[in-house]
Amino acid sequence: MGSNDHSLTDARVRMLPYIVAATFFMEYLDTTIIATALPQMAQSFGVGPNELSLGMTAYMLTLAVFIPISGWVADRLGSRTVFSAAIVIFTLASILCGFSQNVVEFTAARVLQGLGGAMMVPVGRMIVVRSTSKANLMKAIATITWPAIVAPVVGPSIGGFIVTYASWHWIFLMNVPFGIAAFAAVMLIVRNDHGTSKRPLDLVGFVLSGAALTSLLYGTEIASHMESNLKVALGFIAGGIVLGWFAYRHAQRAEHPLLDFSNLKIPTYSVTVVTGSLTRIGIDSVPYLMPLMFQIGFGLSAFQSGLLLLATALGNLGMKAFTTRVLRRFGFRRVAVSNAAIAGCLIIACGLLTPDTPLLMTLALIFCYGLSRSMQFSTLATLAYADISDARKSSASTLWSVAQQMTIGMGIAFGALALRIAAYFRGESIDAAGAHFTLGDFQWAFAMAGVITLISVQGYRGLARDAGNNIGGGMRATQPKA
Repeated sequence: MGSNDHSLTDARVRMLPYIVAATFFMEYLDTTIIATALPQMAQSFGVGPNELSLGMTAYMLTLAVFIPISGWVADRLGSRTVFSAAIVIFTLASILCGFSQNVVEFTAARVLQGLGGAMMVPVGRMIVVRSTSKANLMKAIATITWPAIVAPVVGPSIGGFIVTYASWHWIFLMNVPFGIAAFAAVMLIVRNDHGTSKRPLDLVGFVLSGAALTSLLYGTEIASHMESNLKVALGFIAGGIVLGWFAYRHAQRAEHPLLDFSNLKIPTYSVTVVTGSLTRIGIDSVPYLMPLMFQIGFGLSAFQSGLLLLATALGNLGMKAFTTRVLRRFGFRRVAVSNAAIAGCLIIACGLLTPDTPLLMTLALIFCYGLSRSMQFSTLATLAYADISDARKSSASTLWSVAQQMTIGMGIAFGALALRIAAYFRGESIDAAGAHFTLGDFQWAFAMAGVITLISVQGYRGLARDAGNNIGGGMRATQPKA
């Protein structure tokens, strides 16, 4: 920022992360809340829940195709133009979803909604990163990170409440006031910044990256359903990896690549994308495994398990107030290493819960998991931009969004796969439809998720001890004693 013509006033800069966070929460909540409404929606449309899941898949695949191009579009048309248009598209698509009369209309509306979401999240993040000084970056990133942390754990509870006491239509229609308010705020506050250069569209990179992400996310989506054929899912995942390798090779040769992997040469950015993806897969498998364990292993209702998961949301929100202070006191490297280790141990401990565990102890453990989840995700999201130059912020934000979207699906798929593997070694067929899972299966699945998280600790150990100090990390540790 500084004194250039595109800098925002201090008041606008302070408000900007909250506006972007509100749009993020709208998008992330919508992604997770719909699962609880599928049975009621299927009944309304006169179809089975599996047929209706096409709408969820269509949304996810649209995200996969259009997220990589979001940075290029924002550079060409202007960040405010694209961000405000994304909010309008997402809001209008929400209305269309709410008034859908059949599966075809709903699926078409979800595709349109996915287009809005694909532009809204990465461009919103890019706006905040571009507009915020290094000194204030830590607090700003912490603000826009909390929706991705909180939404997956509160979504099922909110969705359950809406479908129980209202109707599924309100899951989508409640986005309308948020969308209108966000659009008005964006038009008043956000400047229409363009990219520094008019780079041409990398059409080959767009096709390859879109195909790779579509294959990967579709494979992980299939793997997350227990009744699906695991071999088909693994086939799509393998195809996505192969296409991803071709996309990477193309980006290495292209003069203006759509996905700029050269940012991975920056250690603080690389560790948040590569090592951070491994951590996120382990941590993000818990919101999938935990409600299943409470319902199948403990015999609780969906609503009761949702209430227990609110302890995670409280932990996520509770840590938000301390994230900046913890990073300033201990530094990014120490926090990333120690907190990833703590998170891994807490995930393993979650698998040791039983129906006989005292409620207070269960809630305390889930709450602590929420604390560590919030701390790790905020640390990674902030450190990613510590050494990124202004010219690289657009490409860095795009690749970061791709990695984040991919690991959300892979975390769910890993949890489902771990559960299947545990059941397989107990004697169940790994491809059995409606396989019966025991409490012991969940213990092993949580153990695998915890081990994955613990393995990632080694990657953070490679960080420089002063990593992130330029954005305020470890300030107290580096200040001279009086």
